[in-house]
Amino acid sequence: MYQDQGDQEIVDRLMVRARAAQVAFEKGADQARYDRAAEAVAWALMEPGRNAELAELAVATTGLGNVADKITKNHRKTLGLMRDLKGARTCGVIADDAATGITEIARPIGVVGAVTPSTNPIATPANNIINAVKCGNAIILSPSPKGVQGCERLIGYIHAEFDRIGAPRDLVQMIPPPGNKARTQRLMETADLVVVTGSQDNVRRAYSSGTPAIGVGAGNVTVIVDETADLKDAAAKIAESKCFDNATSCSSENALVIVDAVYAEFIEALEAEGAAVLDASMEDQVTERLWPGGKLSRDALAQDADTLIRALDLEDHVPPRTRFIAVPASGIGPEHRLSGEKLSLVVALYRARDFDHARELGAALLAHQGAGHSIGIHTRLDERAMALGLETPTCRVIVNQAHCYANGGSFDNGLPFSLSMGCGSWGGNSIDENLHWRHFLNITRVVRTIPPVEPAVEDIFADYWRAAGH
Repeated sequence: MYQDQGDQEIVDRLMVRARAAQVAFEKGADQARYDRAAEAVAWALMEPGRNAELAELAVATTGLGNVADKITKNHRKTLGLMRDLKGARTCGVIADDAATGITEIARPIGVVGAVTPSTNPIATPANNIINAVKCGNAIILSPSPKGVQGCERLIGYIHAEFDRIGAPRDLVQMIPPPGNKARTQRLMETADLVVVTGSQDNVRRAYSSGTPAIGVGAGNVTVIVDETADLKDAAAKIAESKCFDNATSCSSENALVIVDAVYAEFIEALEAEGAAVLDASMEDQVTERLWPGGKLSRDALAQDADTLIRALDLEDHVPPRTRFIAVPASGIGPEHRLSGEKLSLVVALYRARDFDHARELGAALLAHQGAGHSIGIHTRLDERAMALGLETPTCRVIVNQAHCYANGGSFDNGLPFSLSMGCGSWGGNSIDENLHWRHFLNITRVVRTIPPVEPAVEDIFADYWRAAGH
């Protein structure tokens, strides 16, 4: 990609400062130093007044989501991350195994370049910054254009907290506005690690930048409701998850696959939770208005329900106090836009003959868009969740949970708190787990001799010879 010399120099100056700050931060460091820096970043956001201010700014500048849910997201995602990090050893000797003769030493990566999205313009940068400094790194952010003001304000609060503990301000910087692809590209090329959440174009450019990169995949979450599910509980969790922050999350439900035996009863439960379930004949109208000219409408993207309803011209078709729209969909694939990610309070409905058919539909939806990301199921049969894990191209199977909360880590499941979900080889990603602190470390291994452990050839091949012949 062509880069203007001025863009290169701007990023290169940031990089020089970041490297100097990182070297100073690492020199003579102990775990307490890294822990205090992570705590400072977390409190810069979690202090209630600042959290509210940053949430309001995020909605005002991006036009996406809603303030109350962003406050909740900023708080819970950061608190959960700090829970995960508490006691994590990221400095000095972190393991010493006499049996193998190997001592492991945690070492910083250096300078992290992080590209962050407009959908989570505060929570995602904060998450990346906390992980980076916990592991002794500096970090430079490249926020989306609409996320610039929020990122600037957040970093200002972080610097104020750094001043209180004596940490270098240049540990945390951002590309100054106006951001552009040339500056982001230069950051990708000169950082020691690139972390990208957001556009798949940025993910692809990160992987081809020549720098080690962690990119995450697109979501198109499908959730199956089978005939054994607690239908009221499933409907309540789906509605809560779908409506949270106006569906800005890549982990929000985009399609529901309902087993035929409980379809009518589940639709009633969904309607009781505020869903307006449209007639199947309205699929084309919703599609045309949601993607005018083939592009997702800004008037519908992550908007409040009343704004969405007006954008889709549905005022005369939905009941009062509608929270989200459910549309029976007729197909899966590029020619059926409702089968893809919608980033709005719209969910597609699919009717399955039985669980096996539901599993087939779920796999087809993921193959179309969202491969590797996640799938959910509401069921009383754990073997069905296991069947999805064994046979579906997905890195996460979320069982009987509100998907957008659970997928990025929750206080009642064991996933690490994160806003970035790796999708493995299925999604073209280098990781298949939630992005977390371990991805921000190098480990040096000191290797000593031990008594030899060398097997006889017979020990390895005896079973094979018995099965296949010698």
